[in-house]
Amino acid sequence: MHRLYYQHPGTWFGDCMPIFADGAFQLFHQRDTRRPGPFGEPFGWALSRTTDFVRYEDRGESLHRGGDTDQDQFIFAGSVFETPGTIRAGGRFHAFYTGYNRDYPAAGKPAQVLLRAVSDDLEHWTRVEGELVPPEPGHDPDNWRDPYVLRDDDHDRWVMILGARQDGDRQRTTGRTVWYTSDDLEQWTFQGDFWAPDRYTMHEMPDLFRLGDHWYLLTTEYSDRSTTVYRMSESLDGPWTAPADDAFDGRAYYAARSAADGEHRYLFGWVATKEGERDLGAWQWGGTLVVHEVYQRPDRSLGVRLPDPVRAAFPAPTSLIDGPIPVAADGRRRIGLGLLPEDRPVLITLRLTPAQLRAFAIVLFEDEASGDGYAYTFRAGEGRIDVDRVPNYPWYRYDNRGLQRPFRTRPGETLTVDLVVDDTIATLYVDGVALNARLYERPGRRLAIEVVDGELALERAELSVLEDAAP
Repeated sequence: MHRLYYQHPGTWFGDCMPIFADGAFQLFHQRDTRRPGPFGEPFGWALSRTTDFVRYEDRGESLHRGGDTDQDQFIFAGSVFETPGTIRAGGRFHAFYTGYNRDYPAAGKPAQVLLRAVSDDLEHWTRVEGELVPPEPGHDPDNWRDPYVLRDDDHDRWVMILGARQDGDRQRTTGRTVWYTSDDLEQWTFQGDFWAPDRYTMHEMPDLFRLGDHWYLLTTEYSDRSTTVYRMSESLDGPWTAPADDAFDGRAYYAARSAADGEHRYLFGWVATKEGERDLGAWQWGGTLVVHEVYQRPDRSLGVRLPDPVRAAFPAPTSLIDGPIPVAADGRRRIGLGLLPEDRPVLITLRLTPAQLRAFAIVLFEDEASGDGYAYTFRAGEGRIDVDRVPNYPWYRYDNRGLQRPFRTRPGETLTVDLVVDDTIATLYVDGVALNARLYERPGRRLAIEVVDGELALERAELSVLEDAAP
């Protein structure tokens, strides 16, 4: 059972619609029961509140779904936003969302239509009658979803973006983000394509925000790497350019949306589960909430890191080494750093300086007798980090497709690595790069560091155990 990351008992965490209001992050999200799954039992939006991403207040289902014959048989993703006191338009808060009815296509009706509701307290919602905007001609009426609304003060208007695709063969990469504008939140004017790179079959969970002098457009796709990617621009009109690394995490982290509290911006995505809770199981829709903090690098690209409130929740760490130690290998050398607890979240912090080497790895849940475990491996020559079961024999023991991130290890450059482990989830952070993974079949408890063909200086190795995390 997860004791740090959030997953309501008996359900799996789906797409999150975060908003910071009334002094807390209000997390609207879907709860899938997987009876059968996914999307077996229709759902609305549940609400949880948090100020620290460690303790969550469950407020139950807030935006209720319609009946089985209604457009909103399911409430798929959308966004929640607050209007200024002078522009109430029916309520202080607005939810623009996707009404999905799985039975409508057989009757010749669109499966997905944008709808809306209003509220004064975020818990009690009143539906606004009628469709907000139906699918535009030429677009797939069953893939028209996930609206995101923001205020464009520079042009004194509201902007709404959403995920869509052109009508026709759904294997074609015609996914796009389209957009509308409005002066009053009532009448919306279709503006066409906002970003249409012809790279993905569908765009999901679009997000748009400004940091400093740049705009950032987030999109989640499922036909390339199946993850959240972003583009950047100095203007809402584009052009939208891609940094060298245009993702935040790997395959396990999906459908990330962001929200800011005025000082910090965070990503709210879910780490997917695997069928049968097996390392070789197929990825499933929904899972467990994991939050990253987003920050802007000097070159205006985005990095992510462990949120300060999560770090602060852990007690003072215990050092795992007596002082700096060199680790060198002509071939492979693995050094144990201690044992991991069986059922409590931990924060592992390593500070190390690689010299010339082929690779180094952080080994988790190793069985010391056999050497069987999992490894986050930094492959210096290949410029990446990946996760795998080690040794990977008989081939293959762990499906790690998509569980890799680009990363350059430079000789003499010191790295600080944070690694959070909570139940089956491991989350690595290093120099703005994150990589989540599910580790189900843990053979042992040892934590180790490994070097292949070279050397490094291990200057710090600390372990902090979260004793009082709430179940």
